[in-house]
Amino acid sequence: MNKAITVIKGDGIGPEITAQAVRALEKIAAKFGHEFTFGYALMGGCALDEYGVPLPEETIDMCRESDAVLLGAVGGPKWDYGPGHLRPEAGLLGIRGALGLFANIRPVKLFPALKKSCPLKDAAQKIDMIIVRELTSGAYFGDRRTYTDEEGYKTAYDTMKYNDYEIRRIARVAFDLARKRGKGLISVDKANVLDSSRLWREIVKDVRAMDYLDVELSDMLVDNAAMQLIRNPAQFDVIVTENLFGDILSDEASMLTGSLGMLPSASLGSSGLGLYEPIHGSAPDIAGTDTANPTAAILSAAMMLRFSLEMEREADEIETAVTRVLNRGYRTADIICKSELSSCEVVGCEKMGRLIADEIK
Repeated sequence: MNKAITVIKGDGIGPEITAQAVRALEKIAAKFGHEFTFGYALMGGCALDEYGVPLPEETIDMCRESDAVLLGAVGGPKWDYGPGHLRPEAGLLGIRGALGLFANIRPVKLFPALKKSCPLKDAAQKIDMIIVRELTSGAYFGDRRTYTDEEGYKTAYDTMKYNDYEIRRIARVAFDLARKRGKGLISVDKANVLDSSRLWREIVKDVRAMDYLDVELSDMLVDNAAMQLIRNPAQFDVIVTENLFGDILSDEASMLTGSLGMLPSASLGSSGLGLYEPIHGSAPDIAGTDTANPTAAILSAAMMLRFSLEMEREADEIETAVTRVLNRGYRTADIICKSELSSCEVVGCEKMGRLIADEIK
């Protein structure tokens, strides 16, 4: 099978981790008889340096013509001083809009070998959930303004806005995932305060009533969800929530796995084209030191195989390879515990990527 993949290395550690994800994909192609064609494009700070904009039209065109997009990370202090539309993160928001990507899928899974890296005192419980975050509306995209009011106070506002169509389409993505996993869906909102959350709750229930009566649905306020993620994370299977809440909750949940360096993500639309990236940032302070953890990028490549390229066996192969390497005692610096220093080996980004790729035989 021939597939075209656009690779956006991005900034900071982005080039290092994407190189290891590509290495794993090349091993998959060789094992299963596929042909992956990799095209490289710029976005973020490196695009600002080269083109003066965070998202060149050439990048959008290349992504649209590909079967999937693999992204490293964007941003860094070098570019933190321009106006909002000329910051690296504007490229990320822009590519989501240009490709029609409205659903962010973030699996949160604690590998058994990393239980000692989990900050919870009792990590014996199974932590394996998916957070489905709406990507194209809410406070990040609503009307906003900073101004001086009539009394001379500097004032700002951001608007959290949703319509029923936006809620319905993200709810369907979440219900479909919950149906496959078989454990139910928890919808997170702030319906005791926010009108947008009251609409959210109404529409999610309506979607279930129309097509998903076989899926158990529960509502949970976002503040309670934040507490329950720490108190009893095993109760969660699939969570669906709006943009701002999803951003915060998924970052909180990521620490249950031991490190941001372990969490992949997929941003999906209705066309099948997806953007796949680790949820961590560009970590410019360690860029070029070969200490970054490439596992989240490699697991993002596995999600790409599963969701955009319809290659379930191949995705399983990568995830199994990661499990084997961790079980053999290899760790990057972010996931090593003091108690493991005598029994595990700390390796760099390149070696961890090579070890995982070597398990794909």
